[in-house]
Amino acid sequence: MEIVSKQLKRVDLVQVSGRIDSNVAAQLEDAFKAITTAGRYRIVVDMQGLEYISSRGLRALITTLKETRRWNRGELRLCNVPPRIQGVLDLAGFTPLFRTFDNAVDAVGSF
Repeated sequence: MEIVSKQLKRVDLVQVSGRIDSNVAAQLEDAFKAITTAGRYRIVVDMQGLEYISSRGLRALITTLKETRRWNRGELRLCNVPPRIQGVLDLAGFTPLFRTFDNAVDAVGSF
């Protein structure tokens, strides 16, 4: 798994690729924690190169979503979600929780 985090003017863009399984989900949690600890709560997750996400990876997304939405500070949004990952989100019932976009430009511009 590879995580690339970019701080833009109003948003943090986190690009994830590869496989997020239970062994490496902690790295994703740490990346999100570093952003929220710094007081930035507008996050876009670009999943273009993502092949697999485990339940622990989904938990990292949900935990971060709750943290960003607390006291209406921000939100976590998804973009470039592959069909296979979209199916996992649908199956888990998480689709209504996240706003998803076709590309990173639209996702970043939505804030």
